[in-house]
Amino acid sequence: MPLPQLRALQLAQLQAMVARQYEQVPAYRAKFAAAGVTPDDLRTLEDLARFPLTRKSDLRDAYPLGLTAVPREQLRRLHASSGTTGKPTVVAYDENDLNVFAEVVARSLYAAGARPGMTFHNAYGYGLFTGGLGLHGGAERLGLCTVPVSGGGTERQVQLLLDLQPEVIACTPSYALVLAGELARRGLGPDDLALRFAVLGAEPWTDKTRQEVEARLGVTATNIYGLSEIIGPGVSNEDAAEQRGSYLWEDHFYPAIVHPETGEVLPDGEYGVLVLSSMTRTALPVLRYWTGDITRLIPEQNSTGRTFRRMDQLRGRADDLIILRGVNVYPTQLEAVLVGMGQVSPHYHVVLTRTGTRDDLTLRVETQTESAALRAEIERLVKVQVGVTITCDLCVPGSLPRSEGGKLKRVTDLRAPE
Repeated sequence: MPLPQLRALQLAQLQAMVARQYEQVPAYRAKFAAAGVTPDDLRTLEDLARFPLTRKSDLRDAYPLGLTAVPREQLRRLHASSGTTGKPTVVAYDENDLNVFAEVVARSLYAAGARPGMTFHNAYGYGLFTGGLGLHGGAERLGLCTVPVSGGGTERQVQLLLDLQPEVIACTPSYALVLAGELARRGLGPDDLALRFAVLGAEPWTDKTRQEVEARLGVTATNIYGLSEIIGPGVSNEDAAEQRGSYLWEDHFYPAIVHPETGEVLPDGEYGVLVLSSMTRTALPVLRYWTGDITRLIPEQNSTGRTFRRMDQLRGRADDLIILRGVNVYPTQLEAVLVGMGQVSPHYHVVLTRTGTRDDLTLRVETQTESAALRAEIERLVKVQVGVTITCDLCVPGSLPRSEGGKLKRVTDLRAPE
């Protein structure tokens, strides 16, 4: 779509969305009043920055369905977060939303290399988590033969990969490496599989992890991005032929990058927090949602001819940022060091502790051999590449947490709150 036409479409969709929120959702009407704006103030795309942000706490405060904009009898599906840090967030879908969900996931899978008639192994968890059912609906919309394996049961997953010979798999990047490890344990490798494409997401990962997944599974791996508050997986996806940033489906989701402290909208190319508006959802239209994910919008021209913008790989989450003795550290930086070494497992865990006023980071890493020299080399590389002094703890294989189809928690913070 030509850019002027796309921008005009986005403005019209945002205006309709804001008017619907103002009329149908009292919580948004109150937020607009507090910010001193009304729907009439949205005359240009730049005016959107005047409108308030929506945060996860807004959904929790409105638990369970206080932000929905349609009557209860029009809802067709509910998903929810785990609620491990408080009340869960419940997200609602009507018939229109489920159609949007299937469409954007189908686009994402097509960009990832999937084509109608292929077999699709879906190893994302089914249930209240949006990953499993979200990928499932989009795969069927695209015309894939879908195997709803869900998460966990690694030995069974590998057996199905061998028996059904799917060409496409979807899971978290860490679980892809778990599956590769089980294949290796059986003495098998990429030549024993029909896999060609891997659609990986739900956690930040690096290009070095991509290279390892591709080598061990024999696939082209692309990143899929999404979050339940906006729609679920399928907000964006990389193109398999390019692997250079994930295309945001901008006719459905309007993106902005904002400064993590001030909330100021930043120009394309600068890193900050991704903020998204779900323009075409009708049951749960969300305005300027603070995703917490640190990324940028890539300003360079793409090689596919799409006019949609691309978001770069996630550096991490704003709330995953570790400030260690004045240095900003994201877990993905530590992962990049480990994957680049080639001597240790990609499975790792970070433990933060505090002694007096000093914060310490212990990086727990799996390896086949206990070696003081290897431990010292990891500590040296982290110091050189990341800029912090850490302690490395080498662990036996299989002892650290594994992903079973959902998000993997990489950090345990044992520091007492100040």
